[in-house]
Amino acid sequence: MAKKLTVAVAYLVVFVFIGCGEDEDILENAPREILWKKDGSLMTLILASRFEMGDNLDNMENSLPVHMVKLDAFYIDIYEVTIGQFKEFVNQTRYNFNRWNDVADFSATDAHPIVYVTWADAETYAKWAGKRLPTEAEWEYAARGGLTSKRYPWGDELSRNNANYEGVEGNDQWDRETAPVGSFLPNGYGVYDMAGNVWEWCVDWYSKDYYSQSSTQNPKGPKAGQYRVLRGGSWSDHEYGLRVAYRYEYEPKTGHYLGGFRCVSDSLEP
Repeated sequence: MAKKLTVAVAYLVVFVFIGCGEDEDILENAPREILWKKDGSLMTLILASRFEMGDNLDNMENSLPVHMVKLDAFYIDIYEVTIGQFKEFVNQTRYNFNRWNDVADFSATDAHPIVYVTWADAETYAKWAGKRLPTEAEWEYAARGGLTSKRYPWGDELSRNNANYEGVEGNDQWDRETAPVGSFLPNGYGVYDMAGNVWEWCVDWYSKDYYSQSSTQNPKGPKAGQYRVLRGGSWSDHEYGLRVAYRYEYEPKTGHYLGGFRCVSDSLEP
C-alpha cells in the first residue's frame, strides 16, 4: 500500500511539473502581435507579471496606497477603437447609437477614436468582438510600458511630441479634437495613445479607497458603485490627467466627447 501511494505521489509531482512547464511554454511562444479578425484590431501580448500599482510621486490620494499586483497574461488593442470599427459594429448588429453628429464635432474621420460612447456602448462592442474591457489594473500595467515609478508611458517629462493634450505644439497639431489613432510614438509595449487623445473606459466600478482593500491578484474593482473608471486623459486635459496612475470616475450611462475605449482579451489565439 505504501509503495503504491509513493508511486502515485511521484506521478502526480511529475504531472504537475510537466503541466506547469507546458503553460509557461504556451505563454512564452504565443505571438506577441495578432490581428483580431472580428473587428480588425491589432493586439499585442502583455505577459503575466507583477507590478506596483498606484503612484506616490505627487500625492494623488485616490492612487494610494501603492500596492503590488499580479496579473495573468492578456492581449490589448494596440490602438483605441476607431470610428470606422464602431461603425462596422453598428452596421452588423443594428445597435442603437445616435450620436454620430456629435462625434463628428470632435473626431473627424474613420481613423479617429470613437467618442460619446457610454460604458454600456463600449461593453457591448467588446462582447460583439469577442473581447472585453480592461480592468483598471490591466490598463495601468499596459500603459506603463515596462517602466516603473514614472509619471507617463515614456518617462517623467511630458511633451507635446508624445501625446495629444490641451494646446497645440510640436507633433501635437490637433486643437480641440482627437488625433487619428497612432499619431504619436508607442510606449515600451508597443501600445499607442495611452496618454491623451481620449479617456478610456475600464470595466471596474470606481471607489476612491479601493486600493486599500484591493485583491493582489487580477483585481477587478468593487462589486458595485455609482461610477465607472476612466483612464488616460484626453486632448482637453492638462498633464496631470495624463498620468499612468491617475484615476477618473464618470457616470456610466453618459457618453462624453472626451471618452472612448479599447479592448483586451484573455485568449492567446484569436
